[in-house]
Amino acid sequence: MSLVQSFPPIGCERSKLIILGSMPGELSLKAGQYYAHPQNAFWDIMGELFGAGRSLPYQERVAILQSVGVALWDALQACTRPGSLDASITEEVANNFPALFAEYPNISHVFFNGGTAERRRFAVTCSLRCPKTTTSSHACHRPALRIPQCDWKPKCGHGPS
Repeated sequence: MSLVQSFPPIGCERSKLIILGSMPGELSLKAGQYYAHPQNAFWDIMGELFGAGRSLPYQERVAILQSVGVALWDALQACTRPGSLDASITEEVANNFPALFAEYPNISHVFFNGGTAERRRFAVTCSLRCPKTTTSSHACHRPALRIPQCDWKPKCGHGPS
């Protein structure tokens, strides 16, 4: 088993909410991009909510999220994990959330992209609104299943009307 490292957070001074995954999967780590697996619905959801869909270049998607105050990061800084399944994670090291909130003081909401991220929330302060959303991971859904955007939109309180 190999040690895997998360990416740095993607955020800016306008960040009001942060979406936390657990740990990027193998394809994401290889590409150096959050949610790079083509079957992960994350960018499809971001496309419907904010216009940051998969058809755009990655840096443009990131810029759109930043422009609407959405940050991305992971609950874990590092872990040991063979493959990409969250169920295989061991030897967890939490990300430094106090430092994150000091750097991005306007964050008032933390959204967990699925149950694994929520269970590994570690030092995320409970004074913030912290709902769990339906995971965007393809590993948890039949390929034909479309994740209901209605699960994300009301919780985010953002996106096109």
